[in-house]
Amino acid sequence: MISIQNLVKRYYGETVLNIPALEISKGECFGLVGNNGAGKTTLFRLILDLIRSTSGTVTLFGRAVHQTEDWKTQVGSYLDEHMLLPFLTPDEYFDMLREVYQVSPKAAEDRLRQFDPLFNDEIRFKKKYIRSLSKGNRKKTGIAAAFLSEPDLIILDEPFENLDPTSQNRLKKLITTENKNQETTFLISSHDLVHVTDICSRIVLLEKGTVVQDLSGKKEEMATQLNQYFDR
Repeated sequence: MISIQNLVKRYYGETVLNIPALEISKGECFGLVGNNGAGKTTLFRLILDLIRSTSGTVTLFGRAVHQTEDWKTQVGSYLDEHMLLPFLTPDEYFDMLREVYQVSPKAAEDRLRQFDPLFNDEIRFKKKYIRSLSKGNRKKTGIAAAFLSEPDLIILDEPFENLDPTSQNRLKKLITTENKNQETTFLISSHDLVHVTDICSRIVLLEKGTVVQDLSGKKEEMATQLNQYFDR
């Protein structure tokens, strides 16, 4: 589904990402971890064609992301608050995206109803602008928007940040349920090793823009290896 070849990103002559090859298969729940500045968000932005690589290619669904926009209808993502429209209410924002992705009102409502436990009656039907929501509720709005069109690929950058413990657990259940039949591929970055190892079947560790570990297998073993690395 995702193929990365000789991907390099430099800023002002400094290499911030250098991945010779990385393949992510359909249905994987793929975790990306690393310290600040490791290149996690840069990689996601390159995959989404929000920035251009210095060299190399990212291919989604067999198409280079910089050569076509056809893949965009198959991808949902939430990286940060800049992806929201702060002058809309969450309901207006969801309705706008529903029209963009050509999702029927009923299908959109059914989809959003799955988020009721996460929303905790704090987001929908409140006539409150997104800019007035708490950081956690803005994040919930963006995450729900990424799921709205039932995309083949969902990319979430630090989805657990600013969420209370109950919301974090509810989000993990939503992701696990969505990934259960391995029809939806997830790319998730996080500083929280516990959450990542709980939900991801594969975890890549980035350090200074390069892949230093590519882990899969038993969750306990992945957690042990990650903790050993960060405890150095």
